[in-house]
Amino acid sequence: MITIIAAIGANNELGKDNDLIWHLPADLIRFKKVTTGHAIIMGRNTFESIGKPLPNRRSIIITRNTSYKKEGCEVVHSLEDAIKLIKDQDNAFIIGGAQIYHEAIEKNLVDQLDITEVHQDFNADVYFPSIDKATWEEVSRVSFTPDEKNRYNYSFLSYKKLI
Repeated sequence: MITIIAAIGANNELGKDNDLIWHLPADLIRFKKVTTGHAIIMGRNTFESIGKPLPNRRSIIITRNTSYKKEGCEVVHSLEDAIKLIKDQDNAFIIGGAQIYHEAIEKNLVDQLDITEVHQDFNADVYFPSIDKATWEEVSRVSFTPDEKNRYNYSFLSYKKLI
């Protein structure tokens, strides 16, 4: 199973200047819990924003730069090549960025979406694709109000592909 995992704003905002546009510790905790022990696929910019391979995960970076190398990571040059690397895994996660999300959805390469929806408008320069309700069924939603660590209303949503 291949799952996209992403945190998005109220208008599908993902980030600005290659960085997150909010601080939501609950989302980071969920991300770690869900992805630990699995392969994570990301574009080079997403990896560079993280800065290092994440512990206890198989990090696969997609880049067009054929000389790009990072210790502790596998580097490929297309999303299809990344998918080939994880074909023997039960679960793998696409963790960004926007271009990789768009391509994975457009090419029908994912089975599930795990979305953290931050219920706020943000100034962004990259966006998550619209979730087509004819293709994706919401199967769970857990909503939260702000607290001392998380300053926004947010929800954890899971979608399964219908088609």
